[in-house]
Amino acid sequence: MTRFFLCVLLIAGIARHAAPQETTSRRLPRFEAGVDVTQLNVSVMRGRRFITGLSRDDFAIFEDGARQQISLFIPEELPISLVLMLDASSSMKEKLASARAAAKRFVKTLREEDLAEVVQFNERATTLQGYTSEQAALEGAIDKTEASGATALHDALYVALKDLARQKKSGELRRWAIMIISDGEDTNSLITEEQVIALARQTEIHVYAVSLGLHRPGEPSKQSAYLLSTLAEDTGGRIYFANSVSELDHLYEIFAEELRTQYSMGYISNNSRRDGEWRSVVVRLPGRDAVELRHRIGYYAPAR
Repeated sequence: MTRFFLCVLLIAGIARHAAPQETTSRRLPRFEAGVDVTQLNVSVMRGRRFITGLSRDDFAIFEDGARQQISLFIPEELPISLVLMLDASSSMKEKLASARAAAKRFVKTLREEDLAEVVQFNERATTLQGYTSEQAALEGAIDKTEASGATALHDALYVALKDLARQKKSGELRRWAIMIISDGEDTNSLITEEQVIALARQTEIHVYAVSLGLHRPGEPSKQSAYLLSTLAEDTGGRIYFANSVSELDHLYEIFAEELRTQYSMGYISNNSRRDGEWRSVVVRLPGRDAVELRHRIGYYAPAR
């Protein structure tokens, strides 16, 4: 739930918060100057099925235990902007052909208004295709991936988060995500995992990860698996521990469906302190049992 500063109201004579309302605008609604709105995207599941058709009144948001009033609610499907990150270290050499094929099939599911960037990473991150909706360009970039070298997972994630966060500054209503496939431990980064996690908590970007063979039931979790799991949990994304690349098609389908069925909402915190402290956020569906909700777990308040 990254906080973002919304534009000054241009309508003369209005000197109060904008009235809570549902909106289907493709731009962020305008609030009074100086008002910070906490925005979050919420996935709702029962079993393996994503739940759609809910209204603002179905949800309850709590910040540090205090209920908040929902000021922004967007139930509609929004365009997606994402970074597709492919591990191209030498350990992926035997798997890369299958990973490419699955990634290209995923790209075919993107709509005209969606944007994607293709990044490969080994000892460094390389952008093979900048943000575009052109499927042919994205598929061509995926075909350029080549496996070699070490793994700088932390550096690659940090750069991707920074890059996507810059794209968000336009104020356009979109869902923002990173999808990453990796099969190895970080061996070459300058950035620490703590820095990656801290940056992810400051953004409103979901991290969806496929960990190929990094962790199996009964085994102690390896460091990279821990990092990807933490990022997915903190950002409201998801991680899958896959045994082989043959599972990628199914996992990409799940990721795409989740991004298209999320609820976007926001609130003006009743805690007005600008202390830079961490605030925990919980979203609930009162009266509904056996449902799973995923969203960002909190945000840092603005500092003076």
